[in-house]
Amino acid sequence: MTTDIILRLLWRSFWETIWMTGASGLISLIIGLPLGLALVVTGRDGIAEQLTANRALAALVNGFRAVPFLILLIAMIPLTRLIVGTALGTTAAIVPLTIAAIPYYARIAEVSLREVDRGLIDAVRAMGGNRWTIIREVLVPEALPGIVAGFTVTLVTLIGASAMAGTIGGGGLGDLAIRYGYQRFETGVMIAVVLILIILVCGLQWLGDRLVAKLDHR
Repeated sequence: MTTDIILRLLWRSFWETIWMTGASGLISLIIGLPLGLALVVTGRDGIAEQLTANRALAALVNGFRAVPFLILLIAMIPLTRLIVGTALGTTAAIVPLTIAAIPYYARIAEVSLREVDRGLIDAVRAMGGNRWTIIREVLVPEALPGIVAGFTVTLVTLIGASAMAGTIGGGGLGDLAIRYGYQRFETGVMIAVVLILIILVCGLQWLGDRLVAKLDHR
């Protein structure tokens, strides 16, 4: 292949990876953070303790986390077809990526939320604050650095998972590496994909660390 064709393929695949990672990451944040909050507030000594509901929710989260991503990719094909209309392509890959990322991020958010000083929660309660006040004014603001750091880790994980989605025609850099770098023995394409993924991950991690440093006032 000519250099011009390789560059066009790399550029298109790069933005496909960004689309897959960004869309699934955003949905995992929108759903995963409330899920993490629910695990904390309904847990033992939580502000809305409901142990039965907490155990059921935890079992659901753990169940999805236990499934290897490659198996999840295949198992989600019927659901992906139902939602998107096809099991192939970049948009289709967002479905299994999102389902894998939601419980993963929920657990990371839960850990950050559990580290919030219990004394602050008790102080707000003593002043008459209700559950929503505690969540809005204490839990989320105090855990925000950890929440952002966890989201950064989730996005980095999604980049790797999106590359794996290329094994079943998910598009993106992983698909390019398999179709051209592996199947057609285009070593240059494989090296270029690996370098782009490394730069992408390092850049994303750097941005996340900078944001966490600005948010963390401890």
